[in-house]
Amino acid sequence: MRKEDKSNFIAELTEMLKANSVIYLADIGELNATNTSNLRRLCFQKEVQLMVVKNALLRKAMEQSGIDFGELPLVLKGHTALMFASTGNLPAKLILEVRKTLEKPILKGAYVGESIYVGDNYLKALSEIKSKDELIGDIIFLLQSPARNVISALQSGGHKISGILETLSNKTE
Repeated sequence: MRKEDKSNFIAELTEMLKANSVIYLADIGELNATNTSNLRRLCFQKEVQLMVVKNALLRKAMEQSGIDFGELPLVLKGHTALMFASTGNLPAKLILEVRKTLEKPILKGAYVGESIYVGDNYLKALSEIKSKDELIGDIIFLLQSPARNVISALQSGGHKISGILETLSNKTE
């Protein structure tokens, strides 16, 4: 790769890092062509963008992005694949799905909404992060719960009141 091409690639990669708040670094080394192709296909289906990059170029792009990636540049050794997604838990779920049959990919680190996770031991925790839509659904459910309780109490109380009134009206006759 020529120096000018490297500079252009670093600039593009820097923009991608700035534009995404969910970035996973994974080791997909030692996967054969078939497994790599299947991983790419699965990423495409799940709307996760997968790129294999050189560590030196990624390190420079991280430096130029102005984002504090903490310890993530330290894990840039060996084979590195970048995964971009719109949902924080999607790449983690994808990695866990692939690892049901394969040993790799292994999570090197992740940058999710300004939080930094280094190491494969965070994979399960990352897969359990709720998406924005899931959180909104939970909030709506919680907001509706008190209203449902009030309506339920009024409805059950209404039956009691009508029963009492009916009993009283029958007594006076």
